[in-house]
Amino acid sequence: MTGLRQLQRQRVREAISAAAVALFLRRGFDEVPVTEIAAAAGVSKPTLFKYFPAKEDLVLHRIADHEGEAARVVRGRPAGQAPLEALRRHFLDGLARRDPVTGLNDHPEVVAFHRMVFSTPSLQARLFQQLSRDEQALAAALREPAGEGGAGQGRAGQGGTGQGGAGEGLDELGAALLAAQVLAAQRVLARRNWQLLSEGRPLSQVEPEAIKAANRAFTSLGTLTH
Repeated sequence: MTGLRQLQRQRVREAISAAAVALFLRRGFDEVPVTEIAAAAGVSKPTLFKYFPAKEDLVLHRIADHEGEAARVVRGRPAGQAPLEALRRHFLDGLARRDPVTGLNDHPEVVAFHRMVFSTPSLQARLFQQLSRDEQALAAALREPAGEGGAGQGRAGQGGTGQGGAGEGLDELGAALLAAQVLAAQRVLARRNWQLLSEGRPLSQVEPEAIKAANRAFTSLGTLTH
């Protein structure tokens, strides 16, 4: 019964978010009142706020699964792989999957979604809050010692940065600085990819540039840890 109840709650949550995002993309985030969203989703206003405490949550729900992702990548990396290399490979895998969070997705709704987020101050402010939590989580993961097998040996010669134990054994300040730089780099890369696509560049042209830029960014980050 608990599983069915949770599934139903998830369906309601998804329906409310979908109705909200459709209205936002059509008319603009600030132009759509919460009462109209509730009506479109077939729920009451109190019910809507039970699922989404703030209007911004209706939008950021779509990327909520990515919160804490960088820390999870570092903690789940294979033995012998440097944290920074694990993060680089994860970002490249996201590009290959056309994960919207990388900005490399030319579906019109995805492009419009990014435009809305990047142009709405309240959504940017809420994203900054999430980024701050992500930085703290990633910094904590970077301070943790490598597991058995000597994680952090790097994979030079396999298309990686070959930076060895980048991010491993850092003190509190070093880990915090590297975490902030990694997440800032990913944000800049994603926005650059979206910008190129929004200007009408075909994905087939943007993709190789995105891969090259990602490798350049993570290689530069690697030099900062030495």
